[in-house]
Amino acid sequence: MSPTWAGLVQAGLLLLALGLAYKPLGDYMAKVFTSERHLRLERAVYKVGRVDPGSQQHWKTYASSVLAFSFVSVVLLYLIQRLQPLLPFNFGRVVEPGVAFNTAISFVTNTNWQSYIPEAVMGHTVQMLGLTVQNFLSAAVGLAVAIALIRGFTRSKTDRLGNFWVDLTRGTVRILLPMAFVFAIVLIGFGVVQSLKSGVDVTNPDGSASRIALAPAASQEAIKELGTNGGGIFNANSAHPFENPSSWSNLIEIFLLLVIPVSLTRTFGVMVGNKRQGTVLLSVMGVLWTGMLAVIWWAEAHPNGPLALLAGGGMEGKEVRFGVAASSLFANATTSTSTGAVNAMHDSFSGLGGGGTLLNMMFGELSPGGVGTGLYSILVMAVIAMFLAGLMVGRTPEYLGKKLGKREVTCAAIAILAMPTVLLLGTGAALLLPDTAGALNNPGAHGFSEVLYAYTSASNNNGSAFAGITVTNDWFQSTLAVCMAIGRFVPIIAVLCLAGSLAAQRKVPETAGTLPTTSPLFATMLVGTVVLVAALTFIPALALGPIAEASA
Repeated sequence: MSPTWAGLVQAGLLLLALGLAYKPLGDYMAKVFTSERHLRLERAVYKVGRVDPGSQQHWKTYASSVLAFSFVSVVLLYLIQRLQPLLPFNFGRVVEPGVAFNTAISFVTNTNWQSYIPEAVMGHTVQMLGLTVQNFLSAAVGLAVAIALIRGFTRSKTDRLGNFWVDLTRGTVRILLPMAFVFAIVLIGFGVVQSLKSGVDVTNPDGSASRIALAPAASQEAIKELGTNGGGIFNANSAHPFENPSSWSNLIEIFLLLVIPVSLTRTFGVMVGNKRQGTVLLSVMGVLWTGMLAVIWWAEAHPNGPLALLAGGGMEGKEVRFGVAASSLFANATTSTSTGAVNAMHDSFSGLGGGGTLLNMMFGELSPGGVGTGLYSILVMAVIAMFLAGLMVGRTPEYLGKKLGKREVTCAAIAILAMPTVLLLGTGAALLLPDTAGALNNPGAHGFSEVLYAYTSASNNNGSAFAGITVTNDWFQSTLAVCMAIGRFVPIIAVLCLAGSLAAQRKVPETAGTLPTTSPLFATMLVGTVVLVAALTFIPALALGPIAEASA
């Protein structure tokens, strides 16, 4: 079978698996967040945390709970790293203050940006007690915010959006934990390592001795992908054979990246009482995802240079066991979600292929986006699309029976503009400062792309990198952490404000002048809005990097 056909078969199997999971998982998640019943374990958690599960929160209280929980999480994760020498399974490793600060913000914001070599810096206790726990909790926070926004559309004349602590607990206990447990076992079955040893001593073919690092990889790999986190337990991430040993494990991991964000569109449709609303959002995500996959795959299969063409594509930086097709499929999935896991070196992608991964993130990671973040991001874009449609026809815009006035559109605009603001300011400042020039290992357009990718990844809470740039100095550690925090929490606050404003309204009935939001016209408008916003914001920056490199 040719590499192209093999890649098409893998893509087909992936879509089949997602199609089979879409309805049952989407319906189950809707049931989780609408059920009146509390599990025994959940009641125990509420008792310890002194939470009244029957209480409802105003959007400001909900947002304060998110911020307070995240702040405490950052502090605790920082302390766990700094106290690593006192913990078991530390193997004599020490985490420096700058690395601990950056990593704490990174994992709490669901970014999982790593400016260190995991198997040389982090002990197993920190990996399991600190980083893996945050993989669950940061994903559950995004899920909770998405559910709160859905309630904003479904509720009428109320200032309550639910209870963050209940949503956080349910998302973790009922969705993420059981799914991660099952798929950790599946990954072990396909050869992913699960060990508490620090490594194994081996003798090389030339007679010299070396040590191969080991880790409890399978348990972290499952939630790393399922929660759209992305931080690897080994430095090579999902290109490492202990994290991703075969084409089958690779396909499973791509499935895990996509399954919850894709199925959340079904959850949205069920909760708003119109499943076609979710189908439209899914179709928009699918158009964007498929289009960017085609760009990245074509670019990597048709690189510049006769040697690369003879090899069947640009194989530099790619694992032979995956090849161009599976590497492109993974790269597209990981940058269209907020994951950041990699099974190939994105820095070695062609100018056009690397530009495709950048553009996926610049869309706002909504095709289909991260756990929760993808859904609320595309709903924010839907609000903007309906606002633009209202301007064109001279009517007050409406979406799902809620009027979109000044307050709602302002909240949506803030949610959209936070990411490009810190992304472009961070990139520009890094390129202007002479102290950061030494971090670049490549000159010209590609060097610019490396800096742009770093701040794009941090601001979108992705975590992948063009690894030709060294980001261990104080400037990058601090500014990237700031981008992660702003890129995560400003949109969350804006989205919750939007949800609160929508919930306070009464529903207005549809009229002959109401634009149907289950029509192909609306789907086309939404795709156009996403592309237009990204183009107007980022084309100048892309022209200096990936576009210049691709046309060279």
